[in-house]
Amino acid sequence: MDDPSTRDRVRALVREVLAKAIPEGAESNPAVSTPSTATRFINTVPDSTAQTNVTRDESSKSVITEDDVRGMEPGSVLRIAEEARLTPLAADIVSERHIEIVRRTSRRGSKASRLVAVGADHGGFQMKEQLKVLLVELGHRVHDFGTDSEATVDYPDFAHAVARSVAQGMSDVGIIIDGAGVGSAMTANKVPGVRAAACYSVAVARNSREHNDANVLTLGSKTISNGEMREIVSAWLGSEISEDRHRKRVAKIDAIQRQYQR
Repeated sequence: MDDPSTRDRVRALVREVLAKAIPEGAESNPAVSTPSTATRFINTVPDSTAQTNVTRDESSKSVITEDDVRGMEPGSVLRIAEEARLTPLAADIVSERHIEIVRRTSRRGSKASRLVAVGADHGGFQMKEQLKVLLVELGHRVHDFGTDSEATVDYPDFAHAVARSVAQGMSDVGIIIDGAGVGSAMTANKVPGVRAAACYSVAVARNSREHNDANVLTLGSKTISNGEMREIVSAWLGSEISEDRHRKRVAKIDAIQRQYQR
C-alpha cells in the first residue's frame, strides 16, 4: 500500500463506488436523500403541485375538437371551460387515452344553467318524464338517453350512456332513475371520472354534492314519490362542493381510481 500508484488506484476505485451509490447532486442538495423504509400504505393523495399539473389549457374555447386533443399523451390533464362541449371525435380520443378533464368553474353556483344527461329503465320511465319537466322549470337543458316507454329494458345500458356523457364532458351532470337507484349507481361508477350517488332524501343529496362532489345522481322510482324526487333533484343541483377538506377527500377517490387504470 506504500506504492503511490497503488494508493491512487484505490482512491479512484473508492470515488467510483461512491459516485454510483450517491445520486448526482445529493452532496450539495439536502432535498435529495436515500429512499426511506418502505411502507405497506399507499399515499393516494397527489402532491399539491400534481393536483394542478394541467397538461393543456383550452378553457378559452366553448367547443373542444379532435384537433385540440389529438396530440395529448395518455393520462394527460386537459382544462376546459365550465360549459365547454366536446365533439364526438374529441370525446372518443379523451376516452381512449384516459385524458382527465378539469373544468374551470365559475362562481355562479346553483343559478348556472347546466346540460343534464338523464336516463331511466322501464321502471323509472314515468318519473324521468316528470324529471325533465322539473329540469326545464329550473332553467336547465336536458339530454335524454332513454328509455322511451315502459317496455322492459336493462338499466345498465342507460346508466352507462348517461355516465359516459358526463365523463367525456358532453354533459355537466347526470341523473338516472331505475327501481331502486342502486344498480344504476353501481354501473355509473364503473366509468372513470364518474362519482354517482344513490340518494333517497334531500339531506343525502346535498351531502353527496357538498362533501363528495357527485356528478351523477341516481334515484329509485319505487322508493320515492314524484314530489320527493323534485325536492331531492332541486337540492342536488343547488349544492356545490366548497370546502378544501372535502376536495382533498375527493382527490383521494380520484387517485385510487387512477391506480387501477394503469
